[in-house]
Amino acid sequence: MFRSLRIFNYRTWFVGALISNVGAWMQATALSWITLTQLTDQDATAVGVTMALQFGPQLLLVPLSGLVADRFPKRNVLVVTQSTLGILSLALGALAVTGALQLWMVWVFAALFGSTQAFDNPARQSFVSEIVGTEQISNAVALNSASFHGARLVGPAVAGLAIALIGAGPVFLVNALTFAAMLIALARLRRDELQPAPRGARGLGDIVQGMRYVGRRHDIVIVMVMAFTLGTFGLNFPIFISTMTVQFGANADTFGLLSSSMAIGSVSGALLAARSERPRWTLVIGGLGAFAVACAILAWVPNLWLFAVGLALAGFTAQLFMTNANSTVQLSTAPEMRGRVMALYSAVFLGGTPIGAPIVGWVADEFGPSWAIMVACFTALVAFLIGAAWWTRQRRADRMTRTGTLRLATVTEELHTTKA
Repeated sequence: MFRSLRIFNYRTWFVGALISNVGAWMQATALSWITLTQLTDQDATAVGVTMALQFGPQLLLVPLSGLVADRFPKRNVLVVTQSTLGILSLALGALAVTGALQLWMVWVFAALFGSTQAFDNPARQSFVSEIVGTEQISNAVALNSASFHGARLVGPAVAGLAIALIGAGPVFLVNALTFAAMLIALARLRRDELQPAPRGARGLGDIVQGMRYVGRRHDIVIVMVMAFTLGTFGLNFPIFISTMTVQFGANADTFGLLSSSMAIGSVSGALLAARSERPRWTLVIGGLGAFAVACAILAWVPNLWLFAVGLALAGFTAQLFMTNANSTVQLSTAPEMRGRVMALYSAVFLGGTPIGAPIVGWVADEFGPSWAIMVACFTALVAFLIGAAWWTRQRRADRMTRTGTLRLATVTEELHTTKA
């Protein structure tokens, strides 16, 4: 399960990412809560707009971000993006601590964070294969997810308590400090042990080539369609959790604990995925179906504690899909194309949020958070049906191909026997 951790570079990367992820979850929790309860009068649509501005650049900048990930050394790209994110967090924290932060400023920072993350995500995801090699990609991706969601166990809970005691500003400042861990990890990597992919992208023609490559790969396209469908409406949990927290009459520390409870399921799902040598289509599709069921339960639970249990189930099932889908795309892609393909994957997975998050926020405002969660349920069901239909068709085609090959071999053998 922990095979990749035997590699020095991956261990170093893992520790740095874990510390940085704790800070990132602290900031995400504080940003959602301060937007909903301090900068607005419980306006879920405003939270949706914040999410839209943060994830919109993932889609708009995908041609350029994929080109950068394939053209330049990924370690160097990450040093720049991580430094930029740290500086932005420091500035956001300073404004919050001094009481100068306003809603429009949050939206500006959300757009700046999103623009930087548009370059950080594809470089970060495709850099994993350079650290561990193609043989360990599936395991490393799963452990990355475990690190990300393991940090979610700690970050939101600490952030919720900190907000209740001292306010949101110091939380942003702590996140700024955690970027130092990632920068130290990048500096300590043994460069001679990295396995860099060939430099594949140099200009506009290479961007078009990357899109054409994906277009020819129906297996990758179908994963991206499912990811876009789910990502647009199904994963807006900052809205779901914050609005349900308010509906149950709870406060910031409870909001943090609820966010952490979802991470329990997410970590379990990631560790289950880490046990597999390779990603499995049954887990990609099955995870979506189970997530739809989890959301249907989550939407109508009668109390806060059952809601926490439902969040853990939702986290587990969503992670089964996300980890296996990510590994499937990476392992199916040629190394020289991986940066562009992962940029496109990140864009379709997160880029639908500018469409979905404001709509989900509006549904929560107008009809209540339970119906906003049901939007996620219906969306996951649609994605499940798309994947199941393709998988069934593909298995049928494979069986027909094997049957035809077997018949041809039998006829050939009979002809040889007759001639003999």
